[in-house]
Amino acid sequence: MFETLNRNLNKLYKFSGYVAAIFLILVAVFILIGISSRIFGFYIRGLAEYSGYCMAAASFFALAYTFVEGGHIRITLFLEKLSGLKKKIIEIWCLAVASFFSGYLAFYFIKMLIISYKFQERSEGADEILIWIPQTSVAIGSTIFFISVFHQLILMIKKN
Repeated sequence: MFETLNRNLNKLYKFSGYVAAIFLILVAVFILIGISSRIFGFYIRGLAEYSGYCMAAASFFALAYTFVEGGHIRITLFLEKLSGLKKKIIEIWCLAVASFFSGYLAFYFIKMLIISYKFQERSEGADEILIWIPQTSVAIGSTIFFISVFHQLILMIKKN
């Protein structure tokens, strides 16, 4: 059962990376449309805001995938000097702290999303989009990141 869960979580992280890539492509598309619209003399409202929302979504969806693939900056300067039980204890402590803070972050992003939805807040940009729409991707991305950090903590504890 644990192996199936592990495999499915890794698929979730990879899918999250693909979603991040799609949002990065959308950033490029919005920027190119904005440049083209200026060249041809017409204006599309909210392109700058939409590219910003897509950039935030790409950043948060990429967190879990990047963390699991080892792309985040990690403090290995001290860990490479340790070995055995000391190294495992320090790694568990670091992952526990990271789990706490990523869980805290995800909790408050979800809380912010619920409040924005409840009060139907709108952005201050030219588009006046309901702000909970772009906040949803940030809340989902941060939650997947928390799951990935906690998953790595469990794997480290389980490791021999």
